[in-house]
Order: sequence, then structure tokens, then C-alpha cells
Amino acid sequence: MNVYDSARMADVLAPLGYSVTGTVEDADLVILNTCHIREKAGEKVYSELGRLRPLKAERQAGGGDLLLAVAGCVAQAEGAEVVRRAPHVDIVVGPQSYHQLPELIARATRAASAPGPGRGIVATDFPVEPKFDALPQQTEAQDVSVFLAVQEGCDKFCTFCVVPYTRGAEYSRPAADIVAEARRLVALGAREITLLGQNVNAWHGEGAGGGGEWGLGRLVRALADGVPGLARIRYTTSHPRDMDDDLVAAHGDVPQLMPFLHLPVQSGSDRVLARMNRRHTAEQYDRIVERLRRARPDIALSSDFIVGYPGETDADFAQTLALIARTGFAQAFSFKYSPRPGTPAAAEERQVDEAVKSDRLAAVQDLLRRQQDDFNRATIGRCVPVLFEKPGRHADQLIGRTPWLQSVHATGHPRLIGAEVEVEIVGAGPNSLAGRIVTRDAAPLPGIGAAA
Repeated sequence: MNVYDSARMADVLAPLGYSVTGTVEDADLVILNTCHIREKAGEKVYSELGRLRPLKAERQAGGGDLLLAVAGCVAQAEGAEVVRRAPHVDIVVGPQSYHQLPELIARATRAASAPGPGRGIVATDFPVEPKFDALPQQTEAQDVSVFLAVQEGCDKFCTFCVVPYTRGAEYSRPAADIVAEARRLVALGAREITLLGQNVNAWHGEGAGGGGEWGLGRLVRALADGVPGLARIRYTTSHPRDMDDDLVAAHGDVPQLMPFLHLPVQSGSDRVLARMNRRHTAEQYDRIVERLRRARPDIALSSDFIVGYPGETDADFAQTLALIARTGFAQAFSFKYSPRPGTPAAAEERQVDEAVKSDRLAAVQDLLRRQQDDFNRATIGRCVPVLFEKPGRHADQLIGRTPWLQSVHATGHPRLIGAEVEVEIVGAGPNSLAGRIVTRDAAPLPGIGAAA
């Protein structure tokens, strides 16, 4: 979502004459688009602001200026603290308000001559109107694979998570708006669209053509049927509570919906899941996986895991390892529990020792790494469809992805960027595959996604 938001900020600023530069020293405006999901991510913001302070002072000493903005979830959660700790910041804007950047920049520019350092402008309140109504339409060429935000916010209130406090309540965009934006993106060169939301499968938007309220499964079908040239559809991030029958069935019915699903479970212990307020059990997660694999036997799964949640015992952790072992994941994200201010879990007395967290994280990551290696090696010698997205670092090297989201490097002509072609996989590393472009038909991939 932050990648999507950053791109839309660039769209908002383009009419003001701003364009993206790859070098901070060349910038007139620096925006730090921030994440608040873990403590480390938040602290990196203040470290980066400290690095930018001398550059701003140098610019001002020469008679110019460098506007600094902090956007995103740290801005929403800690707006006043940002201004206190970094008074050289000019703009602090939350994730629902960045469409107001032109006005905020104008205000900051007018305030540039004001004496003293405390000129930070905070604009973190949630606007009455959704930001999507105020964002400009994209008019420039798009990448082959793009993001499209369909849902924002979360009503789940997991006890460890700040998203409901930084992104607000769930909001679903109308289906007609989403389909229209998808058509524009494809017309501008996109071949793959990933539907985005903090809790994307909770999307329940106004149906197109007065069709009442739709769920995500019906939206996927509308995009597949109504957007010519759209070769691939993905969605992220999902919650197990919102994997309804229609969405599961869509994985088997819609060829454009890729056989890869990120479905966070967080823990394999029902006791921990209840304390997290996840509102699902490990057995319910198992049943969802079974339903998905019945609908699409080659589906690959990814997940999120938190180890060391307050009160997690050795027995609880063993149940997490057991869930990973019986499920089999193509990839996953795993973290030590990080207390976030204002969340219920941060006030828990039974915090787990950091050394124990580290040991548990190492064990989880070792198991997940072995499963990912097994998953990648299973493709060696097979022919798979690869959508090439961009050139690689070497001459005539192309980079693309399989339907299972694996990165593939192969030698080919740049004209193949944007094309989906058959590639024989000849090698597998921990994070990518090596391939050779072929012309014969793709062979099926039996067993991909099954437990290792």
C-alpha cells in the first residue's frame, strides 16, 4: 500500500511541476512515506530525518530551501511527536490526507520565511470524503505489473496491530470506479494488477450497474470479464475470516486470478490467536487451505508469523511450527513481536524475553526457508508461463514472474517485456529462478503448493 501511495503522491504533485529524482541532493521536496507496523520501521524515520537536517540547513544557508514532509502511518500516529523531535520538518500528513499535498506545500512555502524552526504543518485528520475521489487519474505509461487500491483501513482490531488507528475504518471503493481505473491502467500498458487493501478480502463495495453490494470474488470476475488485455489478477493482504466461498471458488474459476495467495495466520496456537483477537483458530485456517487447494490444486501460499507474542509459551510456539510443517508455504514473512504504543498487547505484563524471541524467530525462519527452497526447486526442469516486467542488470537479461510470484531471470529481447511467454526453469536460488525461453507449451506443475 505504501508503494501505491508513493506513486499517487507523485501523481498529485505532477501538476505543480514536480517530478521524481533518484538523488536526494537534487530534490526540492523530500517525502518520507512511513510505516508504523513495527518499532524498527518507525525509528528509521527519525534517523533519516537526522540525516536530512544538515542538507536542509546547507540549502537554507545558500539562500534556498529544501521542503521536508513526513507522510504515512508514522505521521498519522505520531504527528506531534514528529514535529517535536524533528522541528525542521515542514509537512506531516497522514495516509488519508496526502491528496492535500499541493495546498500543504503552498502553505509551507509561504511559511518558509517565518522565524524559528517550529513551522511543521500537521494534516493528519481523516477527511470526510475518501481520498480516492480527489486523486488525479493516471495519464502516463504504467509498469507491466501495477497496484490498484480497492479497500483501505481495518475493523478487525488485532491486539498487536496499529492499522485501525493509522488507516482508520474499513472503506471499500465502488466496483465501477475500480473497473474503470483497471481499464485505464491496462490501456497505459499494465498487464497484471494487484488489488490492494489492508484487509482486501473484506472489500464489499457498491456493485457496478446498480448490482447491490459485491464481494471480492465478484469483483475479480468483473475485472477478468470486463477488462480486455488484463492477463493477471492478484490481491493482498487477506484475513482468514474473510475467505468466503465465492472468493475461494474464483481461484478455480477465473484463469486470470493467479494461483498465489498471501493469507496471514500469525500463530498456530489457538490460545495465542484468541489473545491476538484474530477471531479464527488453527483448525479453521487448515480448513480454508483445504478448500483453496480443492478449488485450485496448484495454489501456492504465503503467510505472516509473529513469534514471542506476550504470554507465548514453548507449547504455543511448537504449535506454530506444526502448522507451518503441515501447510507448506512458498514464502512467508516472520517477525519478533514488536510492541506498538496504544495497542492492547503493548500493555501486556507477560512480555517474552528478547533472547527467546530471537531463538524462536530463527527456528521459524529456518523451516520457512527450507520450504521455500523446496518449492523453488520443484520448478526446475518444468516449463512455466512468465510475465516479463523489466530488463535485468545484464545485457539482454529480462526479469519476470511466474504465476506463483517467483522472480525469474532469463535472456531475451526487450520486446518481450509485457509479454507472457513459456520459460523452462533451469536453476533455483533462494529468492529467484533462472530460466530459458522456449516455444513449446507449458507443462502442468503437479504438487506445487503442497506440504513439503
